[in-house]
Amino acid sequence: MNNKKKTSRFDDLIDAARSRQQRDNLQPTEAQPNSLSKSTDPEYIRTTIYLPKQLHRKLKATAASQERQMSDIMTELVEQWLLSNNQAKDGNS
Repeated sequence: MNNKKKTSRFDDLIDAARSRQQRDNLQPTEAQPNSLSKSTDPEYIRTTIYLPKQLHRKLKATAASQERQMSDIMTELVEQWLLSNNQAKDGNS
């Protein structure tokens, strides 16, 4: 027979959270990467764009197949567009 005291249904969740907190606090600082992710890098800003679903699916699949992030591809494309747009302006002046 199990002599374990019956606990609240939340006790397991609380124990798991405490275990995770202890695990995270025990990690040495050398193990943490020095580079920032885009979400924490102050040089980046999050923005929203709207794409047709099919275009988004193709972009996502192609980015995954090339092991690239969609945001890197979008940055590259916007930079190219801005460069061509500025060249067009300079040619019309």
